[in-house]
Amino acid sequence: MKVGEVIEAIIEDSCGAFRLEKTCDQLISGSYDTPVEGIATTFMVTIEVIKQAVAAGANMIITHEPSFYTGKDATDWLKEDPLYAAKKKLIEDNRLAIWRYHDYMHRAKTDRIYDGLLREIGWENNLVDEQRPFLYRIQETTLAKLARFFKRKLAMDMIQIVGNPEMKCSRVGILVGGGSLGLGREQMPMELMRDEDLDVMVCGEITEWTLCAYVNDAAMLGMNKGMIVLGHERSEEWGMKFMAEWLKPLVGGIPVTFIDSKEPFVYL
Repeated sequence: MKVGEVIEAIIEDSCGAFRLEKTCDQLISGSYDTPVEGIATTFMVTIEVIKQAVAAGANMIITHEPSFYTGKDATDWLKEDPLYAAKKKLIEDNRLAIWRYHDYMHRAKTDRIYDGLLREIGWENNLVDEQRPFLYRIQETTLAKLARFFKRKLAMDMIQIVGNPEMKCSRVGILVGGGSLGLGREQMPMELMRDEDLDVMVCGEITEWTLCAYVNDAAMLGMNKGMIVLGHERSEEWGMKFMAEWLKPLVGGIPVTFIDSKEPFVYL
């Protein structure tokens, strides 16, 4: 199979005949006509991911997030940047095709980022409504125990919470990645928490004056509200891990490898 054929197979499997007029799901490097020898899936194409993909024999990388630091992978501002030049050379020297799979992944029959996360934490049967993959009912626990659960399941060194660690919780919301920023409506996460009477919101990204402040004020008033912050990468990487499984039947005998891009932070 060629790069273009792999891409078309993925989009067809995700969304059937539906196609977006505008999308960030673009070929970032390489050619659609390149024969694919191996595929690596990952949350983000870091330098280390590139090196691991090459070592695994992959000449195509499928990434969920940008390779060049802006949402649309714009590179006009990077023309004189030495980092861009070095990364571009590494990609070109290894003849890598890099394709971004973001919009179609979230628009698939079921959101495939959530699919991977739920498999990783074992919450497939805790979903309240299949049409809304952000609402869950779990056996009652405390905020602290729930935070430790995510820390263990997602291999995290550090986790942030807002609220009383001993508060009881059973109604949980999850907004992965940038979803917890509101998807264009800052108030959306707060409205969701209020309207669904959620005890805890589990987040990817945060802005400290929105949901974080809302939950913090609620906790200060003694209301049963809490928040757990996973970060963008830890909340979404698992969709790309899961992709390495469902992609294999679509590409015949082409080897498919998942590469964990890992958190970008070092905790001191």
